[in-house]
Amino acid sequence: MKKFFAMLCMAAMSLSILAGCGSGSSSGSSAAASSETAGAAVSETAAAADKAAETLGSTSGSYKIGIIQMIENGAFNDMREGFIKELRDKGYTEDKLTVDYQCAQGDATNLQTIVQNMADSDCNLICTIATPATQAMVNQASDKPVVFIAVSAPVAAGIMTDLNKPDKNATGTSNAIPVSDIFGLAKELTPKAVTYGMVYCTSEVNSVNTVEAAKKYCDDNGLKYVEATVTNSSEVQQAVQSLVGNVDAIFVPNDSVVMDSFSVITEISRDNKIPVYGSSATMVNSGAFATVAIGDSEIGGISADMAIKVLQGTAIADIPCQVVPASSTVINNQTVKALGITLPDDVKNKAVFVDDAK
Repeated sequence: MKKFFAMLCMAAMSLSILAGCGSGSSSGSSAAASSETAGAAVSETAAAADKAAETLGSTSGSYKIGIIQMIENGAFNDMREGFIKELRDKGYTEDKLTVDYQCAQGDATNLQTIVQNMADSDCNLICTIATPATQAMVNQASDKPVVFIAVSAPVAAGIMTDLNKPDKNATGTSNAIPVSDIFGLAKELTPKAVTYGMVYCTSEVNSVNTVEAAKKYCDDNGLKYVEATVTNSSEVQQAVQSLVGNVDAIFVPNDSVVMDSFSVITEISRDNKIPVYGSSATMVNSGAFATVAIGDSEIGGISADMAIKVLQGTAIADIPCQVVPASSTVINNQTVKALGITLPDDVKNKAVFVDDAK
């Protein structure tokens, strides 16, 4: 683009020279006027070139990306770090890319303020982590392109109407929870579990969708379930305690509200010998018993590759949402010992074992 404007500048300068070398019948004042006009054209053209280059973030080869999280937790932090690391590894080093990270600390009002500021900012692209932040940013209807990380159900959340044809200036990765795989693993590890507790926040679309899938699995496979819903993280302890004595195991979907008090779940469940099956590797690292999931850093990196396409000029509408499949069985060592469970050899051979995060 700069070369194009440079050629225009050269053309304007040539016109200026020709004007100055006009026929002898032209007056000196006419020649001066022509020269002044051509000079103004050069200045205007150069200014236009600078403005166009600045709009693309390429005046100095630099870009600015905003990153929005609803809440601080291990899974979201790993996603964010995976996103940034992939950008750096692909050449978007600190001298070429500025990152503006904002977290709402679990407050919906703060989130709305953050997304409004991001919409009005000079960022070239906005990265949102998980469903609440993505919904809030997309609902701004900003002209800023949005690349999201780990939205379980983008269509149900109103972020797009077709995974293959993003239509709301947003695309990214979907970590559709492999409910059947997780419950299949539970059948191998705790075959006597027939009643499952399900802890989730009713206002998080992704959680509700995942729980609906889990309930259907239970209905189809002769299992029972008890729901323990919350509206904020302060209710998690009471919700989990209500399940003690009534369930054989607990299932937790990806849920930012529940994750804010996840240590409460793991403490109560270990004390009462109740296995907790999570929906992310980070949940297991935080004390859950086991899951089948994709790495959080990995899904962040995949979204970063999509963001790079946007920065290089590809339209959001031409970048389909990617549903990233689960790839690993993850089991917590300390929880295995606390529950006194003996693992089958075939599971031990394929699983990734982690310890509680320090």
